[in-house]
Amino acid sequence: MEWDSFKSVFIAIVIAGALVVGAFFIQAQRPDVATQQPSPEMVKATGKCASCHRRETAAIVEEYERSEHAKEGTTCLDCHQPQDGQESFDHRGFTLAKSLTSKNCSQCHAEQNRQFLRSRHAAPAWAAVQGSTDFSREQIEFAEKYHGGAVARPANKLAQLEGQAATEVGCQGCHNIGKPNPDGSIGSCTQCHGRHEASVKLAREPRTCGQCHMGPDHAQIEIFEESKHGVLFETDGDEYNMDAEPEELTVSDMPSPTCTTCHMSGQEGLSVTHNVSERLSWYLFAPVSEKRPSYAENQAEMKQTCNNCHTAQHTDRYFEDAERVVQATNEKVNNYMSIVDSLRAEGHLTPTPFDESLEFEIFDYWHYYGRTAKHGAFMGGPDYVQWHGNYELLSRFVHLKEKAKELRSHGSSD
Repeated sequence: MEWDSFKSVFIAIVIAGALVVGAFFIQAQRPDVATQQPSPEMVKATGKCASCHRRETAAIVEEYERSEHAKEGTTCLDCHQPQDGQESFDHRGFTLAKSLTSKNCSQCHAEQNRQFLRSRHAAPAWAAVQGSTDFSREQIEFAEKYHGGAVARPANKLAQLEGQAATEVGCQGCHNIGKPNPDGSIGSCTQCHGRHEASVKLAREPRTCGQCHMGPDHAQIEIFEESKHGVLFETDGDEYNMDAEPEELTVSDMPSPTCTTCHMSGQEGLSVTHNVSERLSWYLFAPVSEKRPSYAENQAEMKQTCNNCHTAQHTDRYFEDAERVVQATNEKVNNYMSIVDSLRAEGHLTPTPFDESLEFEIFDYWHYYGRTAKHGAFMGGPDYVQWHGNYELLSRFVHLKEKAKELRSHGSSD
């Protein structure tokens, strides 16, 4: 019995020793790059990230391999390594950022980020829902230099009434393009460019802008699709060179425009910009629209874009017609709001926002139909100027006058 026990132990030791020796020789035969600590060189040499992620999250590998980043030799680690102020974690030997922000992209795209921070896509977008609470004093001061009152403001009253769930999943789904990040940066480039394809083509697609610029309060994608520009893109867009370098874009690449052509691109020598406010001459989103501080300069920039396809006379006449619609809409909103103000002064409306059905109609008047008429005029959407815009403005003005008469006759807001 003792001999049997001794024999079993001896055999186990021999087998274990053989395994150790075998493992040593196998390891010795592996190339150094496969056994050393993770590094950028290792990522490039072995494709180590892809070797796992092709099994676990295959789509992101496919997207990356189609990207300009891949063609230029930019690795996963180049983008995912932590920047100052970012939380990190160990991922199979790699130290990675827990979440990527515009700070990661600005390592290489510093000028684009600088332009973006001066746009309404940055801090003003988030503040439109959440107010100024989430921003540092320095961020507020910076944004206010370019967009006075757009960031130093309270949270949106309507969003608060709709509740946290609706706000987080709804409003913030678009407005987080300007969300302040824990690392001190603002926003996310992937809202427009995608996460792993990092695509200029994707950013040029009208439907990318239409993820957020749609619906009754800012129907830009619907207006674009109705316009001649939209029809031309729908007809011939598959023949366009949507991957052209922004600084080198010509009318040969894109004979008709998409949203980015007019608002951002450097077509035919124009300067490229990530400040989408740079070529806008009016505050069209406001109840009563006013000219922007740099009205003349901004409009000249936009007209230069138009003149790549149209004569200067045509462009000037187009802007004159659009501005007449803006001014007429302003007058209608002012007339409407004068009745509202008198009802409030007479006590027929309470000071509390959105606690009476009439207040929703008042909000819709300028926020939906007034905006629609103005956007339609500047973007070539006649149906949105008329039936979705001015018809509604007229109809609802008549309704308000009747409602005001009724309230005054009964002395009640119910």
